[in-house]
Amino acid sequence: MSSDDEREEKELDLTSPEVVTKYKSAAEIVNKALQLVISECKPKAKIVDVCEKGDSYIREQSGNMYKNVKRKIERGVAFPTCISVNNTVCHFSPLASDEAVLEEGDLVKIDMGCHIDGFIALVAHTHVLQEGPVAGKAADVIAAANTAAEVALRLVRPGKKNKDVTDAIQKVAAAYDCKIVEGVLSHQLKQFVIDGNKVVLSVSSPDTRVDDAEFEENEVYAVDIVASTGEGKVIM
Repeated sequence: MSSDDEREEKELDLTSPEVVTKYKSAAEIVNKALQLVISECKPKAKIVDVCEKGDSYIREQSGNMYKNVKRKIERGVAFPTCISVNNTVCHFSPLASDEAVLEEGDLVKIDMGCHIDGFIALVAHTHVLQEGPVAGKAADVIAAANTAAEVALRLVRPGKKNKDVTDAIQKVAAAYDCKIVEGVLSHQLKQFVIDGNKVVLSVSSPDTRVDDAEFEENEVYAVDIVASTGEGKVIM
């Protein structure tokens, strides 16, 4: 094995400081991009324009990194900026021709991703287009999703199993009189792989099954939580 091959092998593991730095850099960029997108989510804003601003920011900021290195390092958008409004569950990335706009009172789910050398950082946030505090069912479902995500993050650690997360987040949602949406999966991340082999189910059901898995040290996961005030089932 050449020295370059050995270096590539080491970069796949979080024990490498360089890999950790790349994850952190991608995370810093995508979190700033998220703040930009939130600031652009205003009534009458065209959704496709807001999404493009998020993607452009990620491309620009990631493009400024690792310019003067011997080995070409790919970087940029790992997952396109998505803005899913109200009862649209998630991952809505509009076509350039889409004319949809945001309206006052809309509940928008934003998700997006950045990568540096294939090491991916993903982020998501729920935002309501209104002045003042959010109340009622909207507040309940946001709190349910946020609390479930916090619980999941504490359970994704060595020795715990994927089913531990599935069971826990459903209990959290029930406490808010909400349900976790079926069919939403959390995946292990690897270099240039956004949907790894190890998977966490949002809801166990006869129609959706995954292999039992135990979390191990130095693994990376994207935790994806979607809650609903309805039945938690996706209508196509």
